[in-house]
Amino acid sequence: MKPLLLLLSSCLLLASAPTVATATPVSGELKTWHKVTLDFAGPETSETDAYNPFTHYRLNVTFTHAASGRTFLVPGYFAADGNAGETSAVSGSVWRAHFAPDAPGEWTWSAQFRKGRFVAASTMLLAGEPAGFMDGKSGTFTIAPSNKTGRDFRAHGRLQHDGGHYLRFAGSGVYFLKQGPDAPENFLSYADFDGTFHQDGKKDNLVKTWAAHLRDWQNGDPMWQGGKGKAMIGALNYIASKGLNSVSMLTMNIEGDDQNVFPFTDYHTHDRYDVSKLDQWEIVFTHAQRLGLFLHFKLTEMESQGLLDHGSVGLKTMVYYREMLARFGHHLALNWNLGEENGEWVTNHPTTPMNPDQRRAMVSWFRRNDPYQHPIVIHNGLPFTDLLGPDVGLTGLSIQIDSHSCNEVVQHWRRLSVAAGRPWIIANDEQGPANFALPPDDIDPAHDLSRQGSLWGALLAGAWGNEWYFGYKNPHSDLTCQDWRTRDKFWDQARHALDFFGKNKIPFWRMNPANELISHRNGYCLALPGDTYVIFLKSGGTKTILNLGSAGGLYTGLGKERFLGTYEIRWFDPRNGGDPRSGSITTITNTGNTGEDGDGDNNARQFLGQPPSDPDRDWVILVRKQHQAPQ
Repeated sequence: MKPLLLLLSSCLLLASAPTVATATPVSGELKTWHKVTLDFAGPETSETDAYNPFTHYRLNVTFTHAASGRTFLVPGYFAADGNAGETSAVSGSVWRAHFAPDAPGEWTWSAQFRKGRFVAASTMLLAGEPAGFMDGKSGTFTIAPSNKTGRDFRAHGRLQHDGGHYLRFAGSGVYFLKQGPDAPENFLSYADFDGTFHQDGKKDNLVKTWAAHLRDWQNGDPMWQGGKGKAMIGALNYIASKGLNSVSMLTMNIEGDDQNVFPFTDYHTHDRYDVSKLDQWEIVFTHAQRLGLFLHFKLTEMESQGLLDHGSVGLKTMVYYREMLARFGHHLALNWNLGEENGEWVTNHPTTPMNPDQRRAMVSWFRRNDPYQHPIVIHNGLPFTDLLGPDVGLTGLSIQIDSHSCNEVVQHWRRLSVAAGRPWIIANDEQGPANFALPPDDIDPAHDLSRQGSLWGALLAGAWGNEWYFGYKNPHSDLTCQDWRTRDKFWDQARHALDFFGKNKIPFWRMNPANELISHRNGYCLALPGDTYVIFLKSGGTKTILNLGSAGGLYTGLGKERFLGTYEIRWFDPRNGGDPRSGSITTITNTGNTGEDGDGDNNARQFLGQPPSDPDRDWVILVRKQHQAPQ
């Protein structure tokens, strides 16, 4: 495959010799980071046409920013009558492309429309033959700055990998930590969506209504077909109202635990897409992004990883990836999870398990074809060592970890990824033990294990966040939950963690795990040595000592002066939130004086005192250097 992002789009402008369209097909809010849509009149066809519109036509649109010359090659798709989410249309002549411009000013577009057997799976510029209609047409539009504020991702821009262990918004420059539900994995198994899954005899009892969240829908919120979708939109409203910022879903679970989620026209047809259902998915995803909810797209699960092309990146797989990218790739905050429980790691696979070459081919396809270069992650399964390093291009891991070992495992993969030359982002997106994981509030109202081991254990190991798995034995489980309020008390604790890092302006993206700096064996430490230390203590802090790392100690290469000075100590309650408070000691000072053993470290080892209350409960200690104001 040839890279498409820059090389192909540049060639396209030269090869197509486009003529300017007589009428603009552009719609949407013409602002930076907003969705701009191009609708074209193309061949009249249908989901079931003998000449398959999903495989035998290919619409690509190249967008070029006039001032910078930056180009994006964006795939388009067959949109039936252009309003299929409302009409349930299966046929029509509308072909569509979405684009999210990253800068104000003038943009040009140029369309290429090709036809031929399986042309949609080809990345060759001149695959197939010209299909007429919009082929070769072009135009311009002008983009103004966004007017959005607050949680709406259009106020912040596209979420991108910064080359380290975190993601950062391209517009606002803000670094992102995520918290949200990982369950139910069959979120999109929803009665109000079009499709055959409701009555195909494949676990139809698991199709959801989300009725408990109907009360959370608000006037002015989206819906479709005269009132459908309200409960699912309400569920997203509830998650956002709790201060969370992500939501997760499988987009295909044929042969999986639920078997009701797939983008195809039916359970057995894997190269034709349900246009109206996917339009309705887009309504939901658009609302989520405006609420500030990150979209975690899980493209396969363990049982379906070999369903298309026996696990290889062949015709059906490439068309599937292309359809997901064309329809949803314009969204600003998302990742492509290429496989939940992926690779040959358990027996009795219903389909062929993926091998290391196939896994690397998945990564390569998205790295070459996603114009926005969204993060690419993978979930538990085959050990990840085959995916390390810059040549593979994986962004990171979305992994299942037992709560007791979360901190250790996140650190392990951070270290290995750095040693391999491409630092990974790592999220703890499924918690063990798998049978109970995060129980409902009425079973475990305190949630001590989840809070201590997984929530704070992950964040202080340098993870970029958590998504929360509901277990398979709980009521309101990973498959059966339709009410996110069943974990309402825990969502407060997850929000407290986000508030701590955000409101206290913790520079977590510059920090590294450093448990060796604290004397407490039952705790974690994330440190920017000589500046900021965040310490989590599972069972109180009455005897905790912090090593500030003087010139004779652990960080000799950084220079002694960096560690000298006075540090403030504040205690944060991870159970109840609020502002950090003073404990029995409010400041410590590292003067750099050499101790009796002559190693220069005795003065750097400082007792942190006692918390303001509940000395036997878990606490977060924020130790921050007092910086002298400039003269």
